[in-house]
Amino acid sequence: MHLVSVSCLFRFRLIAVFGMALVAIPLGVAQSGAPGQVGVDRAHIDEVLKGLNRGKGVGQVAVSPDGKRLAWIEGGRGGGEIRVAPLDDLSKSARVTAAKADQHCGEGEITWAPDSKALAFFSACGSSEGQHDLYIVAADGGAARRVTALKGDVEEPAFSPDGTKVAFLYVEGATRPAGALAAMKAPSGVIGEDGVEIQRVAVVEVNASTPAAPMMATPANLHAYEFDWAPDSKGLAYIAAPPPGENTWWTAKLYTQVLGGEAKAILAPAEVAGPLHGLQIAVPRWSPDGKGIAFIGGLMSDQGSTGGDVWIVPTAGGKPKDLTEGRPTSPAWIEWGGSEYLFVSELAGGNDQLIRLHLAGDGSVSFGSPIFSIPGSVGDGRMSHSLSATADHSLFVFHASNFEHPTEIYGAKPGTVMSSGLEGVMQFSHLNDGVEPAWGKAVSLSWKSDAFRVQGWLLLPKDYDSAKKYPLVVEVHGGPAAAVQANWSGRGGVSATGLSALGYFVLLPNPRGSYGQGEAFTQANRKDFGYGDLRDILKGVDTVEAQYPVDANRVGITGWSYGGFMTMFAVTQTDRFKAAVSGAGLSNWQSYYGENSIDQWMIPYFGASVYDDPAVYAKSSAINFIKHAKTPTLVVVGDRDGECPAPQSYEFWHALRDQHVPTQLVVYPNEGHGFVDPAHRRDVMDRAVEWFARYMP
Repeated sequence: MHLVSVSCLFRFRLIAVFGMALVAIPLGVAQSGAPGQVGVDRAHIDEVLKGLNRGKGVGQVAVSPDGKRLAWIEGGRGGGEIRVAPLDDLSKSARVTAAKADQHCGEGEITWAPDSKALAFFSACGSSEGQHDLYIVAADGGAARRVTALKGDVEEPAFSPDGTKVAFLYVEGATRPAGALAAMKAPSGVIGEDGVEIQRVAVVEVNASTPAAPMMATPANLHAYEFDWAPDSKGLAYIAAPPPGENTWWTAKLYTQVLGGEAKAILAPAEVAGPLHGLQIAVPRWSPDGKGIAFIGGLMSDQGSTGGDVWIVPTAGGKPKDLTEGRPTSPAWIEWGGSEYLFVSELAGGNDQLIRLHLAGDGSVSFGSPIFSIPGSVGDGRMSHSLSATADHSLFVFHASNFEHPTEIYGAKPGTVMSSGLEGVMQFSHLNDGVEPAWGKAVSLSWKSDAFRVQGWLLLPKDYDSAKKYPLVVEVHGGPAAAVQANWSGRGGVSATGLSALGYFVLLPNPRGSYGQGEAFTQANRKDFGYGDLRDILKGVDTVEAQYPVDANRVGITGWSYGGFMTMFAVTQTDRFKAAVSGAGLSNWQSYYGENSIDQWMIPYFGASVYDDPAVYAKSSAINFIKHAKTPTLVVVGDRDGECPAPQSYEFWHALRDQHVPTQLVVYPNEGHGFVDPAHRRDVMDRAVEWFARYMP
C-alpha cells in the first residue's frame, strides 16, 4: 500500500443549540416537486450503495510507552473490540474486555499506564443501563478490574505521569452525550438555566480497593473541554469556561490548578492584544520542565475541529508567543518531545504531516523536514490529528486511509527512511488486504482564485471513460474551519464515494476558510460568508470542466452544516447548479443568531453580534436573495438539530415554495446534527440520488 499517492489524496464535537418547536413532516411525504421514482433503477442503487461499506474500521490505536505492545479498537471507536498484541506481530492479538463470555457491549477510550504494565479503558459491560466505567487490565493478561462507580457521560482518560491516577472528562448525571452532534432535549422549563450539564475533569486513584466515585478536580462553575497533566502529577492545565458549555467554548480561558487547589486563569484570548485576540484555544500541553504550556490558537468554528498556530505561554501567565507565525499549514495537535522540542501534527494542503519544532535557548524557532507527509487522513482516534507515541518519541503510531486504500495501522520513526520507500512510515496491520474501493479514482487538484491557490479533491466516476460525458456534483464541507481530506469513506449522509460509484464526478473543494494553508487562508472568509468561498468553488468547477468531460448542464451542489448554508446561498447567487441538496443548513443568519444557543461562535467571524451589526449578517443570508433562486432544492434536517436548528431549513423551503421553485423538505424524527439512525442516513442518500437523477437526467 502506498499512502503517498492517490491515483496520480465534526470525532469532532459541535456545540449545542436548544431545539425549537417544529412539526416534523412524515418521511416520504413530498412537498412541491417531489421526485417520485423518475427512472431511477432502485435495485442498481441498492447494490451499489451496499457495496460501499467494505473493510474493517479502526477506531483508536495506542502504542505502549515502552514500544512493545499495541492496543487498538477494531470496528470503530466506541463500538468495536479492543485488541492488544506485540507490536512486531499483530496477528498474535487478544481481546481485552470487561465482558463475560461472548458478551459484546460498548468499550473504548484506551490509554496505557506510563510503565506499560496496564491498559485502562471505558466499558459498559458491567452495567445494565449502559453506563461506562473505567477498567484497568494488566498488559500480560488477567481479568479487567473496575475502578469507578460513575453515573454520567465520560471520555478522554489519561494517566498521571507517575501512574497513580487517571483523569477524565465527566458530566455527572448526564442525560445525553455532550456536544451538539447528538439530538437536543426537547426545550422545557427555564431555558439556559434549568438542567444545565457541566463537564468537569474527574480524577480517580488507580489502586483503589473498590470501585469509587471520582474526585472532581475542576470547579463546578467551569465547563472543562480539554486538559493535560502537570509533569509532577500534582496539577492540571485545562481549557474551560463558565456554563453553559455549549456556548462559551469560543471565549474559554486556559487554567492551571493544583489538585485540591483553586483554578488560576493564565490566558484569556479575549483579553490579549495581537493576532490571538478573540480567537479560540485548544490542546493544552504542559512542557516537561513545567515552565510553559503550549497550545493551538486560531480561528475555529467548532470545538474539536482544531486548527491554528502553535503558541506557548509561561505557566505563571504572561504574553503568549506564536511559534508558527506565517507558516502555510494548519497545526492541529502537539506533543512535547523534550523541553526544547514539540512534535506537531498538521494539515498541509491535502496532506497530513508530522513535523518537529525546535525551540532554541535564544527564543528562535526552526523546523525540520516532515517526518511523514501523507495525502490521506491520519490520527489515533482521540483528538483531531492526534498520534500515539512511545515515551522516548522514537515511534509514532496511527491509523490512516485515503480514497484508494482502507484503514490500516502505521508507524513513523523520526529520522529514518523505511525500506518500503515511504519516508519514516511502516505498515503494521493488514486488516483490509485485498479490499478495493467501489468508487472511482481520486485526483488532487489546485486552482487559482483571487489571490489564493485553492486545493480540492476530484472523485472520478466509477469505470470512468474519457470518451463519455458525466454529471458533476460539488460537495461542500462543513465548518467552515475544517477541510476535506482523502479517506476511506462511503458511510452516512450524501456520500461522495457513493455518488462516484453511481457515475458522477464529485468535486470536494477546500475553499478559503478551510484548514491546510495557514491562518490567513482560514480567516479569509471573515465578514464574507458565501462570497469569496463561492468564487473559489466556482473556479474549481471551471477547472474540472476544462480538464474532464463534464456535462455543464448536469452540475449539482450539496453539503451539510456550513456546506448546507453554502448550498442554500449558492442557488441564490448563480444558476450554474441544476439541482441542489442542502443538509442541516442555514438560510438566515439574522434569525439563526436568535434561534440557537451558540451565538458566540459567530462573533469572531462577523465581528459583532447581530444586534450591533445586523447588516453584516444580512449580507450573507440566502433568504435575502431568494428571488434569484431557480434551482430545484431538496432540504433535509433533524427535528432535534441543535447546531443548525430545523427552522432554518423550514424557512428556506417555505421561501422556495413561495417562489414556485421545485423543492422538498424532509424532517427526520429524533435526529440531531449528526444522524445516528442508519435507516435515516440511507434515506438521505436515496433521496439525494433520486433528486439529482430527476433534475440532472
